Amino acid sequence: MIIIGEMVRRAREIISMIFFAVLSSATGVTPPYWSRGGGASCSPCLSWRLAAETNNVEPWRTVPAHCFSCIGAYITGGQYQHDVRFVVEQIMSYAEGITVAGDGLDAWVLDVDDTCISNVDYYKVKRYGCDPYDPPAFRSWAMEGACPAIQPVAELFTKLMKSGFKVFLVTGRDEETLGQVTVENLHREGFIGYERIILRTAAEKGRSAVEFKTEIRRRLVEQGYRIWGNVGDQWSDLQGQFVGKRTFKLPNPMYFVP
Repeated sequence: MIIIGEMVRRAREIISMIFFAVLSSATGVTPPYWSRGGGASCSPCLSWRLAAETNNVEPWRTVPAHCFSCIGAYITGGQYQHDVRFVVEQIMSYAEGITVAGDGLDAWVLDVDDTCISNVDYYKVKRYGCDPYDPPAFRSWAMEGACPAIQPVAELFTKLMKSGFKVFLVTGRDEETLGQVTVENLHREGFIGYERIILRTAAEKGRSAVEFKTEIRRRLVEQGYRIWGNVGDQWSDLQGQFVGKRTFKLPNPMYFVP
């Protein structure tokens, strides 16, 4: 009976995959990411990813090892890109409804890593977050200055700039070792004209991301800036105080920054 049940389950899965393949061919829509490595076997990992994205999982250090192929399929199979664009569309809709005062104090705060520029190529080598965080390896990757833009966010950045907002880029990257290469990487990918980029200084080492970013936003508010929106891929980008009128979380199931 168990064998028959498994055969029925697999038959249903194959029928579903054929249906979506036919639908994709007829509509030109990219097949769902699970057709490239997910499927029913990914259901537990989809549940884990949802819980992680909604911050319902205790602070985690690595992606569950058995979720390697499922998270990889999500990141590379098209769904991640669709999810990012969907969130950015919501941000743009919100931004379009804001009347910019023209006094130079209407501001947005954007995170950098996996918000403006992508580290997916690095995390492919790290099995999409199944391997523990490796500070020296990530530093070496970042020093290459080869992170590509996350295109929907690059478009958002341009729109915000043209609309008259002051855009602040706030990142936990170390200012001393990664400051210049990060600026050059951002400029090369089209992030030019922002008001300021703020990196972690030596005096701020040891602070959690929430503490560091709260302090930066506090300073901006004390300088008179009105933070209309705050965008990041980590909950620690969006927690704490002075978070802005609205926060927007981009998907990132590959790592967790407390």
